[in-house]
Amino acid sequence: MPREYRHIKQYEKEMLEMKERGLTVREIGAKFGLTYEQAHDFFKQYNRKQRKLSSGESFKSRGRASKNGNELPPSIQQLSKLTQLQYILAAKERYIKGLEMENELMRDFLSHTEGK
Repeated sequence: MPREYRHIKQYEKEMLEMKERGLTVREIGAKFGLTYEQAHDFFKQYNRKQRKLSSGESFKSRGRASKNGNELPPSIQQLSKLTQLQYILAAKERYIKGLEMENELMRDFLSHTEGK
């Protein structure tokens, strides 16, 4: 019985509630017409995302950058202020690390070209 296509994210809240009630991944997948692998992958990705958020890691941005560079992604805006600040700090640290690497590459390049 084919079902109308809906993105698995539309079921996220219901799936998490069912998981809290103690249903297995296989039962949850069957309820929504998903295979075990699809339901398992959803929970695996969800748990990975939650671990990154709780540790303050920033996500790699996808797609085009927003015109307002100070704006946080919607998934981060709904989290606590502390987690938002950790996200901002991690993003800035990643940016600084990129600049340091670029600076080191330029130094190496200039040192090799000056001798010739």
